[in-house]
Amino acid sequence: MDDGLDRLIRAVERAVVWLAGAGAAVVLVQMLWISYGVFVRYGLGKPDRMVTEATALLLFPVAFAGLAYALREDAFPKVTMITELLRPSARRLLDIVNHILMLGVGSFFAYAGVSATIRSLNSGVASEILHWPRYAFWAPGATALVLFSLYAALRLIRLIRTPAPSGDL
Repeated sequence: MDDGLDRLIRAVERAVVWLAGAGAAVVLVQMLWISYGVFVRYGLGKPDRMVTEATALLLFPVAFAGLAYALREDAFPKVTMITELLRPSARRLLDIVNHILMLGVGSFFAYAGVSATIRSLNSGVASEILHWPRYAFWAPGATALVLFSLYAALRLIRLIRTPAPSGDL
């Protein structure tokens, strides 16, 4: 049965995949820029100060760009040695608790990221060497964290609505 929740989850999953792709593109840009910086520093003997600052500023958005994608692919590390011994209903309860914790932590970081983005936008602060506005670096990370929190909430709702599998292990 295809209800509104499933359609909304699929729409958010499309955004999740695009955001992970954008994060991968930023990683490629960082890789090329760092390679250029290493060549200029050691090959030509003239270090480029912009490389260090730009790659450092790009670390925040890249760090969170794939977070929701990892949730989509169930790629977070898990210790299943004990959970595999539990009944399906107990395993489902632990999954719900796990999703609640992910939603709580993700929401906290989303709030902090959005707050930092707004503060940097209002202050007009720019990076020291590049003179790029700081909110341009905070906004993608905050967007990724908000998307993760939304996706975690939707997955939690679906998990709660789905009945536990029947049968014993």
